[in-house]
Amino acid sequence: MKGVVLAAGKGTRLYPITHQIAKPLLPLANRPTLEYAFDQFRSMGIDEVCVVVGENEPQIRGALGGGRQFGLRLSYARQTEPKGLAHALSFAEEFVSGAPFVLYLGDVVYSEDFQRHAERFLDSDCANLNIVKWVEDPRRFGVANLEGDRIVKLVEKPANPESNYAMAGMYFFREAIWKVLPTLQPSARGEFEITDAIQALVSQGNDVRAGVFEGDWFDTGTLESFLSTSAYLVGGGALIDPAAAVDCELGPNVVVGPGARVKAEKLENTVVFAGARVEGGSFSGCLIAGGHRRNGQINSEILSEAGPN
Repeated sequence: MKGVVLAAGKGTRLYPITHQIAKPLLPLANRPTLEYAFDQFRSMGIDEVCVVVGENEPQIRGALGGGRQFGLRLSYARQTEPKGLAHALSFAEEFVSGAPFVLYLGDVVYSEDFQRHAERFLDSDCANLNIVKWVEDPRRFGVANLEGDRIVKLVEKPANPESNYAMAGMYFFREAIWKVLPTLQPSARGEFEITDAIQALVSQGNDVRAGVFEGDWFDTGTLESFLSTSAYLVGGGALIDPAAAVDCELGPNVVVGPGARVKAEKLENTVVFAGARVEGGSFSGCLIAGGHRRNGQINSEILSEAGPN
């Protein structure tokens, strides 16, 4: 089995931070976000992975290389323009070359591995197995309607959900998926949706299954969700890289990356990225990157819920 991870997103909801750092490389607990995907691939016995990139390709290739440091062999495919997850997946077809594969969204973090789901998929003949999770309010997700463990209908962000099972960003496929991708039409938002591709598999009579995930699931695409994921990973405490210099009071949920220099009153619920410079005031609910002196002042990119005060 092979792995495909989608990492072409621009991370617009995390501007201005993602002007400096490609979204898939943003450090969570001082590890690039994509490393958590790589952990999952290795746990499933996968060592060949294709990273689907966009205009962030030079930065991601430069950071990840051939993947040896992660125990993987990395290949790259370039999505030519941002037209949705199914469109991005289409560029990995040559890499997959008919093998069964796992599709992983590059900004998602899970608390548990998927080994048992991978074994179940490989032991079955199903065309597709999708990881789903029961959620209180599924209206902002793709929603799977189930009969037993069989998916009989998928709806993207329904106003009136018929099910509480949300599609949780992990998909196992066989080669039937490559036949449906060229038949897709753009959705109302102008993108080729992975939920539409899976619904096409269902409509054509393919065996499409669900694997229920019981652990914690984090999407890191917004400031709130990024900080929540960081807080989970550090267990509510503080993680300060040994190569950082910090002179301030530390509250809960703080991460400071290597080479950062902090001289402030207090940090809480804040991530200071590698090499950043922070001076003065208190910071809460922030991502802080960069830092240089201009006219005697420290200038950093700050994305903030509450801002410095």
